[in-house]
Amino acid sequence: MAKSSTVFECNNCAYQSLKWVGQCPACGEWNTLNQVTLITKKSKKIQSVSNLSSKLSSLDKIKTNVKGKISTQLSELDRVLGGGVMEGQVVLIGGEPGIGKSTLLLQLSNNFATTFNDASVLYIAGEESGVQIKSRAERLNIKALNIEIYDNTNAEEVTDYLVTNPNKYSLVIVDSIQSMSIERLISGFGSVSQVKESASLLTHIAKKTNTPMFIVGQITKEGSIAGPKILEHIVDTVLYFEGDNDYITRILRCTKNRFGSVNEVGLFEMDSTGLKSIENPAQVFLSEKAKSSGSVVCLVLEGSRVLSVEVQALVTKTSFGFPKRTSSGFNLNRLNLLLAVMEKRAGLKFYDQDVYLNVASGLNLKEPAVDLAVCVAIASSLKDKVVKKDTCIIGEVGLGGEIRKVAQQGRRITEAKNLGFKNVISNTKYKSVREVVKVLFT
Repeated sequence: MAKSSTVFECNNCAYQSLKWVGQCPACGEWNTLNQVTLITKKSKKIQSVSNLSSKLSSLDKIKTNVKGKISTQLSELDRVLGGGVMEGQVVLIGGEPGIGKSTLLLQLSNNFATTFNDASVLYIAGEESGVQIKSRAERLNIKALNIEIYDNTNAEEVTDYLVTNPNKYSLVIVDSIQSMSIERLISGFGSVSQVKESASLLTHIAKKTNTPMFIVGQITKEGSIAGPKILEHIVDTVLYFEGDNDYITRILRCTKNRFGSVNEVGLFEMDSTGLKSIENPAQVFLSEKAKSSGSVVCLVLEGSRVLSVEVQALVTKTSFGFPKRTSSGFNLNRLNLLLAVMEKRAGLKFYDQDVYLNVASGLNLKEPAVDLAVCVAIASSLKDKVVKKDTCIIGEVGLGGEIRKVAQQGRRITEAKNLGFKNVISNTKYKSVREVVKVLFT
């Protein structure tokens, strides 16, 4: 009979202990060790071990991939991946529920199935049924015939199937890794052990068969991919799908890429027919720019791309004793800091004013180059004076009220002029927030 053993495993780093402890000795997190039961007997022999044996090779005799990278036929996805996907590359993609992960991968499957008529695409459905996937495919107008749906959550059986058909598929989609399992582990679906072992096994087969593989990962409430951090170390590329379900804009951000740069982001637009690449970001982000006070344009750096974004502010007389501060798309603590700087260094008073800040199109801006734009937008609303439409704001604001230079400022200024902005406000012309407020609003 099979014997079982009980260990306590950290759901953050996969560290195992024979007894429960409050703090994980490996990662230092508290209350992350959960009881896991393991089967001690060996599971059935996986065909991949016998059929795809390893061999010793000299480095100078190893042949590189002469085909290069394979285009996904999605320009923004190719940009993030560094030109396309490599043979045997394993990509982990995460994002909030409903953000468009499955939609993107189904469109990708259609592109591969159309490009490689002699090879099918294998879509391993762990969370959805074939009927649900078919319904989405009809909505997206996907008509490729060689997309096969494999309704199986056993990672070992999936591995055996791929080994027996090594050249049949041009692409493998796993949706999602949290639904996959290993027989020798009693722990439930989505546990740390199941996720780690399943990902390791699938990655191993992708390398051996030289088949590109995209794996969907669920997101925790903290915004990271569920499972141990080692999951991100196993795969070649990690992508995060960002955006707000209330907006049509989606950002695909790369945090790890063994075959390209991580300084790239992809921009997509979601509509009823699926995701579409945004070729001209300025047309999307500034098409509905407000013409009232409190609206300014700033240039932000997303990866290696310069984006023009509208920052909106509304300052109104407070109705209560304590003024309200609200921010959407910008850090609230940073907003409070900038308000204090403007009161102390620019002579503006907000002690009896409610301040509301919003970044248009649902973007979440984190870099300090937005500071000056936030200050100008707030001052514009307070003074109720409109900033000219040909004005663009770039700059970080220090606690002394000084305007500081930002990363790749020269490139941003050049891009601003290419977009038609005649007046670029930065530290090259102005040295302090007080000076900018005086020039614009007096």
